[in-house]
Amino acid sequence: MFFIFGVNSDRKEIGSFGPVICGLCGRYGRYQVYMTYMCLSLFFIPVFRWGRKYYAETSCCQSLYELDPQAGRRLQRGEQTEVRPEDLTLIRRGDSSGGSYGWGSQRKVRYCPACGYETEEDFEYCPRCGRKLEER
Repeated sequence: MFFIFGVNSDRKEIGSFGPVICGLCGRYGRYQVYMTYMCLSLFFIPVFRWGRKYYAETSCCQSLYELDPQAGRRLQRGEQTEVRPEDLTLIRRGDSSGGSYGWGSQRKVRYCPACGYETEEDFEYCPRCGRKLEER
């Protein structure tokens, strides 16, 4: 008999949750939640999975958190619709300047004349009070 089997790691996207105000950079963002695991395959068919870990990455500054396994399973089943701060453990602090700007590009800072809110994202209106933002 001839058996083809293999062991590999894989990643499964669970979803995007938010909006939230990031505790590290102070900007609005979302949590991109995913699960990593090891998998035993037999004839290219997944047979057994182990070592599941859940992670949440912020869209604003790309900070990476490990998510509590119970909360991760609830999110995966669709039982819980939000990521709570008490379920997160910081793994990697992201770039507080945004990090998504290419070489040679200039950042546009926008501010709200009504409430003073500042952002580098492409918002046309203030997320706090709803007035039109101005460029600085």
